[in-house]
Amino acid sequence: MEKGFVFLDEILRGVRWNAKYATWDNFTGKPVDGYEVNRIVGTHAAALALQEAQRRAAALGYGLLLWDGYRPKRAVDCLLRWARQPEDNLTKERYYPNIQRTEMVTRGYLAPQSSHSRGSTIDLTLYHIHTGALISMGGRFDFMDEHSHHEAKGIAKMEVQNRKRLRSIMESSGFEPYKFEWWHYVLRNEPYPNTYFDFPVL
Repeated sequence: MEKGFVFLDEILRGVRWNAKYATWDNFTGKPVDGYEVNRIVGTHAAALALQEAQRRAAALGYGLLLWDGYRPKRAVDCLLRWARQPEDNLTKERYYPNIQRTEMVTRGYLAPQSSHSRGSTIDLTLYHIHTGALISMGGRFDFMDEHSHHEAKGIAKMEVQNRKRLRSIMESSGFEPYKFEWWHYVLRNEPYPNTYFDFPVL
């Protein structure tokens, strides 16, 4: 692992995670290049900021569930190659029912250079500490649709409030939201703003 990076679960006591791109449960339908183990890596600076987010969430009765952090450049390239392949409809209904694969980049859901590769971007949600149940956010992780936008219409009032609660926790802890994905946050003062790393998650 590169200097300045850590496994986030070693810093964030009791954090839950499921590294989606290391599993078959993601929009490509299979593990993605560069994710060799189901663990989540990030910069040490991001980990410290997430400690603050974890503290703020706990004070409200919530825990953090992490889905992705550092993403190797080879993984980004793998996702882009997948998006250029002919449609097979295996994951379309679940993840992108209203757009075509080829629109994922132009609609802002995939980027040729991902902030994740800089190591200080996190995809996450909240869960109830006492029950373990996930908070309803009005849409699943990686659902490529306007319903995933922060200003989405047509979701329940409670789900709007839950998104605002997550956003408040993250912004107060030093992160900036991404307008197209309610789960995606970038550390405001990230340590490697111009570096895109490619070491695998081992």
